[in-house]
Amino acid sequence: MANIRKIEKNGGISFKIVVTRGRDINGKQIRHYKTWMPPQGMTPRKAEKEAQRVAFEFEQEVDLGYVVDNRQTFAEYAAYVLEVKEQSGVKHSTIQGYQFLLKRINESMIGRMKLTDIRPQHLNMFYKSLQTKAVCEEVVKAKPKPRLKEELKAKGMSQTRLAIESHTSNPTVTKVCRGEVVTEEKARAIAAALQCTVSDLFTLQRAEKPLSSKTIQEHHRLIHAVLSMAEREMLVPYNAADKAISPKTSRTDPNYFQPEQVASILEALESEPLKWQMLIHLLIVTGCRRGEIAGLKWDKVDLDNAVLEISANVCYAKGKGVYETTTKTGTTRYLKIPSETVTMLRRYRATQSAQRIKCGDRWKDMGYVFTQEYGEPMNPSSITAWTRKFSKRHDLPPINPHAFRHTVASVLIANGTDIVTVSKQLGHAQVSTTSDRYSHLIDRARAEAAECIADTLLNRKNA
Repeated sequence: MANIRKIEKNGGISFKIVVTRGRDINGKQIRHYKTWMPPQGMTPRKAEKEAQRVAFEFEQEVDLGYVVDNRQTFAEYAAYVLEVKEQSGVKHSTIQGYQFLLKRINESMIGRMKLTDIRPQHLNMFYKSLQTKAVCEEVVKAKPKPRLKEELKAKGMSQTRLAIESHTSNPTVTKVCRGEVVTEEKARAIAAALQCTVSDLFTLQRAEKPLSSKTIQEHHRLIHAVLSMAEREMLVPYNAADKAISPKTSRTDPNYFQPEQVASILEALESEPLKWQMLIHLLIVTGCRRGEIAGLKWDKVDLDNAVLEISANVCYAKGKGVYETTTKTGTTRYLKIPSETVTMLRRYRATQSAQRIKCGDRWKDMGYVFTQEYGEPMNPSSITAWTRKFSKRHDLPPINPHAFRHTVASVLIANGTDIVTVSKQLGHAQVSTTSDRYSHLIDRARAEAAECIADTLLNRKNA
């Protein structure tokens, strides 16, 4: 039976638990130790009772062989988990997202706790604390100073060259030169390219906003993933996150355009540069992610058979810049395109060839369909920035690249396309992802199909 000793110190209490099992090669008894501290607000009587339960669980863990190293804190083990995930091929952008979330987790009580001490109530308390107004995300915006233009002129640097040197997009540099605010990250990149400090060229404006339910849910998912690996490696007997109350998120229906809205967008595109006409056209007819379109190369475009091979994705990460990786699910899909798209691609390729000749040896022939001025791949965020400004220029509803993806899904579902085909068109890893994401559209299509059957077989129209 476990030995429990209550320790009172500095007004607080803790319980030292000792389990003795077997002897070592020298005949000395093997002891396993655990210190448990009751959560704040727990009454002494309840703490005594809970200590008994913790001691019983600890004794079972020792008997089952779970106690290999019960000294690791969550923060220490989480760093190991992220390292394993990165080595196993998890995308760099995903790892960066995990690291951002871990910073807040590690600064909390959870990060300092030993893996074996974490209980569902500790996680519930952490999630509750994230919902308070005291916990906020710091939003930093950078307002350009007049000196930025002066530095640009003094160094004889064009806006295009600044975009290349700072690893930012052309629209971002244009925005800065107009005096519009940008993120702190982009401001630092631009300042570094001009060999200045951020404070020389920008005024930082700080604000705070409460965490969204989606962000709190992301914290839970990361904690669950870390404890899940600890469970598989037999460091803990169970995943405490499985038994915690998962934070709820409000589900929003995907936004998509009606056919008449798409017609207005196509009409407005006619006055825009051919590159952007082509790029938005492909988003509309394929439903691809913006990074997949940015990552499309000419050797993956089969104009004779009207087929696109979607096998790459272009991303941007701080400290890494624009880089190419696999698609989100790591799979390759082949998409048929309309004859109008083929004709437009031929015309666009000729225009790009002329641009390549004009640039001469400054052109970096990397094979991308859509590029920056000298052939480098585009930053996917520049696509979002351009569509936002495009919609304002032409007095259109707010546009983001992902809305075209949802529009393709809605058109296919409304026209009776089976869900497996829709899933393959969108590049989802599982059909269930498609059916869950577009459940409201599927239900509507089924209702319309039922009415169609009734109209035809029950002779409603002739009644």
